[in-house]
Amino acid sequence: MEEKSIDLGKIKDADLIRTREFGKIGSWIIYGVGAICSLFHLYCLLLRPIDPWYFRGMHIVFLGFLCFLLYPGWDRARKRVHPIDYVLIFMIIFPFVYMVVDFDEWIYRVGVVPTTWDTIISLMFIVAILEMTRRTTGLALMIIATVFILYGYFGKFMPGLFYHKGYSWPRIFTYLFSLDGILGLPVFVSAAYVYIFVIFGAFLKSSGVGTYFIQFSNAIIGWARGGPAKVAIISSSLFGTVSGSSAANVVGTGSFTIPMMKSMGYKSHFAGAVEAVASTGGQIMPPVMGAGAFLMAEILGIPYVKVLVSAILPAAMYYLAVYFMVDFEAAKTGLVGLPREQLPSKKETFKRIYMFTPLGVLVYYIAIAMASIIKAGTLAVAACVVVSWTSKETRMGLKKIVDSLANGAKGAIEMAGTCAAAGIIIGIISQTGIGLKFATILLEFSRGILPLALFLAMVVAIILGMGMPTTAAYAICAAVITTGLTNLGAIPIAAHLFVFYFACISAITPPVALAAYAGAAIANAHPNKVGFTAMKLGIAAFIAPYMFIFSPALLFIGSLFDVIEVSITALLGTFALACGMQGWLIGRTIPFLLRIPLIAGALLLIKPGIYTDIAGIGLLIATYFVSRIWKKPLVSAG
Repeated sequence: MEEKSIDLGKIKDADLIRTREFGKIGSWIIYGVGAICSLFHLYCLLLRPIDPWYFRGMHIVFLGFLCFLLYPGWDRARKRVHPIDYVLIFMIIFPFVYMVVDFDEWIYRVGVVPTTWDTIISLMFIVAILEMTRRTTGLALMIIATVFILYGYFGKFMPGLFYHKGYSWPRIFTYLFSLDGILGLPVFVSAAYVYIFVIFGAFLKSSGVGTYFIQFSNAIIGWARGGPAKVAIISSSLFGTVSGSSAANVVGTGSFTIPMMKSMGYKSHFAGAVEAVASTGGQIMPPVMGAGAFLMAEILGIPYVKVLVSAILPAAMYYLAVYFMVDFEAAKTGLVGLPREQLPSKKETFKRIYMFTPLGVLVYYIAIAMASIIKAGTLAVAACVVVSWTSKETRMGLKKIVDSLANGAKGAIEMAGTCAAAGIIIGIISQTGIGLKFATILLEFSRGILPLALFLAMVVAIILGMGMPTTAAYAICAAVITTGLTNLGAIPIAAHLFVFYFACISAITPPVALAAYAGAAIANAHPNKVGFTAMKLGIAAFIAPYMFIFSPALLFIGSLFDVIEVSITALLGTFALACGMQGWLIGRTIPFLLRIPLIAGALLLIKPGIYTDIAGIGLLIATYFVSRIWKKPLVSAG
């Protein structure tokens, strides 16, 4: 297939959209508003909490203001701010001011007996949010949110399970401009948790910690066969767990790792796919896992650390599978690592191991000290500043700190738009009760068969994730699908992680795979070829969710013996799965026919159960001995 490149500017992601050029005054305004926005969040979260209406509203006002200045609405407005942008800024700010001025009366009228002015200002705010969503994440999420708004009114004309009594436009609009709608749980998560980690990501870059992740990965694994690809896996997982955006992570680390892989002999599409898979896995990689995991903890009403712990083994399976597939690809094609002279000195690199302090601080305060997410994130930010002072090149003074605060605000714009739109959808679901009806529909279509319901849930999560950010796709699935899965017997956290995983890996699932598209653009490869290769490399992520639904021990739920047994057999099965997918077993290629029992044995091992484990091990042993007889070694293990 002919290779072709794609335009990065067409990829709808916060770090990929082309922003405008401003004069000195305009640049200073954006810079100042961004820094003030971050300081406001830190002040409210750490020192003096304010009313949720005001805090969440200001979160949207600040980031909406920046959005309409930085994100062009159409091609002709790309270079300068258009008058309509100023109108949209007014439509974000004025409703908030109106709500604050009339607050004591407003909270009793909203969604119940609104006035004409209440309706008008709510409609203004909703329109501005929909446009903010379109500019940051594309048309898909905006259209879905609009359809839900229309459903709130026209549902009274719908047949069967989709029928509801219907609401007037004033009640719909004002209900959505409330803590039950736009300013609801997703925006709370964006303002309280995600914002801290967006700032953390900005400080990682400025402090030199992000660069050190790549240097460290090169030092410890760059020499091995296929070293550049393994560097991509390690560095992208480290940075991806904080960035929370697959495509943004591909661009951030892939601009270095993809050319390095190509220079060592990897094919373009394979190099792009490796980076796409490694970056996508960051969203399921503890300790941060992006906004979706924080939202999950809030929805389930459990400590975030429980979500973190539950995600450890599936994430290990994911990255282990990717690592071995890359290793076997290098073995089959005879690819070696980087020359020693091109690698950072191990001695000098390990002297700077303290650069991991920010991540260490984060893990300690979340998992061991059981501190709040906000405290853990803030201390991790402070740790970035401290470790930056160890080198003159990376030292963060006042200017660098303010720069990071301003960049943090810019990096939070997309998430704010996503969560606000998710609030619209969840608000309508709550107002109309359609969520419970969706659960009934899922039960009917699946005929009460859990595996079939899981398959349908997977399809929905992937389709939603193809057109919108992971957080929004997960929020919708959590509202309309997980109830049905739990009604069929799935444990709540397993049901939520199930849809969250598939919302994440939609970024590497063709035909719309944003992370693969970003990797293809950098690698100058065909996006679909990159996408299907990435899907193959990330195969463990398509299997693990089904397994932990039927065996919660994969989520560290159950007895210690069960957890240990499942961990060993699942990781062994993951290794065997990589062998079967790549056609490589302990130093030699194997015929296609032998890959079938190898993959079957892998699946039996990944599926918990003593009998399936015995059968899986038996298949692996039999396959190994048959392979030794069938074919002589073609390539040495190297």
